[in-house]
Amino acid sequence: MRVVVEADGGSRGNPGPAGYGSVVRDTDGQVLLERQGALGVTTNNVAEYTGLIEGLKAAHELGATEVDVRMDSKLVVEQMSGRWQIKNAGLRPLAAEAAQWVARIGRVTFEWIPRERNKAADALANRAMDEAAGKPVRDVVEREVITPAPKSWAPPSLENATRLILVRHGETAYTQQGRYSGRGDVSLSEQGEAQAMAAGGRVAGIARDVTAVVSSPLGRCVRTAEHISAEVGGVPVTVVDDLIEVDFGLWEGLTFAEVQERWPGEMEAWLASTSVAPPGGESFQAAAKRVRGAMATILSSYAGGVVVVVSHVSPIKLILRDALAASDAFLHRLFLDAAGVSTMDVWPDGNIAVRSVNETAHLR
Repeated sequence: MRVVVEADGGSRGNPGPAGYGSVVRDTDGQVLLERQGALGVTTNNVAEYTGLIEGLKAAHELGATEVDVRMDSKLVVEQMSGRWQIKNAGLRPLAAEAAQWVARIGRVTFEWIPRERNKAADALANRAMDEAAGKPVRDVVEREVITPAPKSWAPPSLENATRLILVRHGETAYTQQGRYSGRGDVSLSEQGEAQAMAAGGRVAGIARDVTAVVSSPLGRCVRTAEHISAEVGGVPVTVVDDLIEVDFGLWEGLTFAEVQERWPGEMEAWLASTSVAPPGGESFQAAAKRVRGAMATILSSYAGGVVVVVSHVSPIKLILRDALAASDAFLHRLFLDAAGVSTMDVWPDGNIAVRSVNETAHLR
């Protein structure tokens, strides 16, 4: 089934009393469902992303397999289309949650429309903003008030959470030599094989019952995943193509020093922006889009389970960056060892708890 989602959000003060509105229509323009909600005090962009998320949820509940999203927020449309970088770290978890719903639906397109063509969603959002500001609200359709979860230092409950155990592949010859290793299918070294087995032991110590082991298609990851599988009861290894490493293009197999000597300008631009790709390669921004899609599929397929994700430096850094709502600088400041293990929990409402990053005690 194909539907149209019109979504909007806003705040009076930015930040200020905020709300969202979402309208789901059939292809003839008939309204199928309307939703709105007050969000307390937050920003316009958070409200707009929330309107999108709630609209996608509603479409999914109706059984939609194709959705045309129409919004007057240029920022949300361009970011969700992958054309604009998500510079605001606070918006990344919302974009990631929206991407999860996109993956569940199957096919979603994004179109910017002027505000006058988004009047229905805008009216719902304004009603919700009235509610957030304490003004009387009338004729609210399927009103949904979102109350922020109370902050606490207490450990979160694992009920309904999906545990993700992120494992970088074991060492290769390129790892030892500090060379860029992207799409080249470099095998594990003898040391890498031992590291992969040790990582399997650590994973078994974290979780008794592993639901799935998923891996990048490259051999160094598949082999690492096989060692882990052997330690957790022989859970089959499932290859997920979008967990593959960033394509370093002409820099493949070279050291940082060699690249800096041959491409100083390109290297400087690459380090300065995630939208810049190495010559003939892939940008971190492009990689982030496919990795978010892969993670959305994984979370949907194995909800509530324990999933071991075996991948490479860049995809794991991108996953952790989004989980921690960190800036892009995080990508160049975090070091991940070969066969290092990181653990995080993800709840159905989008909440995330990162429990460990780059554990290596099992390698000593």
